[in-house]
Amino acid sequence: MGIKKSNKVSQAAVLKQMMKKCSSSIGKKDGYDVPKGHFPVYVGVNRSRYIVPISFLTHPEFQQLLRHAEEEFGFHHHMGLTIPCEEPVFRSLTTSMLR
Repeated sequence: MGIKKSNKVSQAAVLKQMMKKCSSSIGKKDGYDVPKGHFPVYVGVNRSRYIVPISFLTHPEFQQLLRHAEEEFGFHHHMGLTIPCEEPVFRSLTTSMLR
């Protein structure tokens, strides 16, 4: 049980670090406003830009996508928060999280 708690603390620290890293891209970029409480992600081979609510960070499915992004790209790149996922899969997943 102690391992799970430690793992949750670790995940929270990683999520905070990711938000801090991508905070420079929050706000006005590429002519688009990002509403308060949201952040941009780039998805798929075309790096399509999506604006998602910060509340997604608490969803295990989205956390899995973030772990996959970390494994693929790491935290030290200048391409914005890129999710290595096909766009239809990402849209389906995020749509289900809004319900």
